[in-house]
Amino acid sequence: MAALFLGDCDRGKQPTNRQKYLKPFHIDGLLIGKVTFRDDDRTKWRSFRENEGSQVLKLQQFLHKAGFMPRCAFDGVFGYVTQAAVRLFQEYVRSIDHVTDMVPDGIVGSGTMKHVERWQRENKVSEWGNISASNPTKTYTEWVNLLHKAKEHYESNPGPILKHLNSLSKTYATKKPSDWTFNTKDIHLIGVRRNQTQSTIRRENDDLFFLLINGMVFTFWGSTDSSVNMAGRSDEAFLIEGQHEYRFGWHKISEEQKIYRALKPKDPRGVMILRDWNNDNALTDDDLKVKDNNGNLKGMQVNASINIHWSGIGSTNYSAGCQVIAGKSYINHKNELQNCSSFASSSYGGLTDSNKQTKGAYNVLTDLILCYAPENVNSLFYTLGREESLALSNNFGPQFAADTLKRLKSV
Repeated sequence: MAALFLGDCDRGKQPTNRQKYLKPFHIDGLLIGKVTFRDDDRTKWRSFRENEGSQVLKLQQFLHKAGFMPRCAFDGVFGYVTQAAVRLFQEYVRSIDHVTDMVPDGIVGSGTMKHVERWQRENKVSEWGNISASNPTKTYTEWVNLLHKAKEHYESNPGPILKHLNSLSKTYATKKPSDWTFNTKDIHLIGVRRNQTQSTIRRENDDLFFLLINGMVFTFWGSTDSSVNMAGRSDEAFLIEGQHEYRFGWHKISEEQKIYRALKPKDPRGVMILRDWNNDNALTDDDLKVKDNNGNLKGMQVNASINIHWSGIGSTNYSAGCQVIAGKSYINHKNELQNCSSFASSSYGGLTDSNKQTKGAYNVLTDLILCYAPENVNSLFYTLGREESLALSNNFGPQFAADTLKRLKSV
C-alpha cells in the first residue's frame, strides 16, 4: 500500500467544491479561498489526490474506534482532522506503547500501518478514548476546582489590573471575572505566568500551560510574556491575567512559507493587553499609572495579534506578546514526562521533507484540540494567572510550578 497523507481521497470521494470543503478551516489570511491543504509540518500545500479503493475510510473507521477521532465524518478524505488523529495515534504508540522509533508526522506508511493492524488484531482502544468530562481523571477535577476558586477569589479581590478591566465598557475577547466560565463541556487552557515583574531584556520560556480537554490534563511549557528583542519596541505587550476566548485558526497568515495552525482571539478586534509603559522591561501595576502627553492614563489596549503559537523547542522565546509553547517536551494525562527532542524542530528550517522533523509537543496540543473538541465547538477558554494563584488550592503548593518546569526542561 502506498503511504497515505494529507489530501488523499478514496475513489469517488474527492469534493466537487474544494473551496467549500476547506472553508471551515481556511478562515485566516492567505488561507482564505485556498483549494489545497496546508501541511504545516512540511511548510507546503497539498492538493486533493484521488486513489483507488477505500483506504482512507478504513483508516478513519479505525481511528474512530480506537478513540482518536470521536467526531469522525467518515468521508474518505484525509483532511486536517484525520491528519491530527493519525499524529495522535502515532504519538500514543510512541509514548504509551513505547515504540521509540515512531515519529508522529501524520503520514501513514508501512511502519504506522503495522501498528494500525496490531491494534486491530488486539482490539485496542486508547485511554484517551475512554476518559471523558463525565469520567475525568483526578487531576482534571483538581484543576477545574481551582478554576472555580480563582473566579470566586478574583471577583471579590480583583487587584489593580482586573479593577481596571472591570471599569471598561468593552473588553472584546477578554472576559471580566464575573463572566469567567468553566463548563467541563468546553476546552480550557490554563497559563501560569512566572517572573513577570522581573526586569529582563531576554525573557526565558519559564511559564506553564495546562490543557484541560475531554476529562484529561496535558502539561506544556513556554512563555506568556513578551521578549523585548522580539517585540522590536520598548513598550512590549503583556496579555492581562484573566480569561480570554480563543478560536481555532492559523499563525503567520501573511507569510506563505510560515503558516501553521494556532489559536487566535475569537473576537477579531482582539484581547486586552497592558504595555510596559514605564519601560522597566516587566509587567507591574505601575504600568497602569503612566500618563500620555495630555495627562490621560494610557491604561489597557485591545490587540488583535496576541495569538497562542509555537516557540520552537523552547531554547528561545519567540514571543512579541503572544503566548508561546515549546515543542521539546510535555507531560501526558498520566503525569508521565514525554521527550519529543529527537524529532522536534527548533525552527522553521527543520520542517521539510528531508529533515522529517515536526513541531513536537506543540502538535500534541493542537491535535488534541482539533480531534477532541465537542461537536460545533471551535474555540476554547484561555485562563491566564500568576504562579501565586496556585495557592488557592491545597492540591498545588508553592513549589509546584517551579518543580513542573524543571521536570519539563530536564529532557
